[in-house]
Amino acid sequence: MSISKTEAKQLLERMIFEETHPQDWVQDVWGLSPLLGDSAAKLFEVFEALIECCPESQLENLLQSYYQQNFMSDDQDYPNQN
Repeated sequence: MSISKTEAKQLLERMIFEETHPQDWVQDVWGLSPLLGDSAAKLFEVFEALIECCPESQLENLLQSYYQQNFMSDDQDYPNQN
């Protein structure tokens, strides 16, 4: 089952920003340091541009890769306890 760009963007945002809305994250970083905040704003701008220009199939492959890495590292961090 393929996912749309909107769904891929939402999933990637959750992975990167967790519970924080991306614009809120940029503002939080800006509040800590205007120089870092400017970089955070540029990063988010590039993130959005990449989502728009990347084909859905590549976004889906990227998500699958990251989720597999995440689950594999979680399994290694918490081995089965019998």
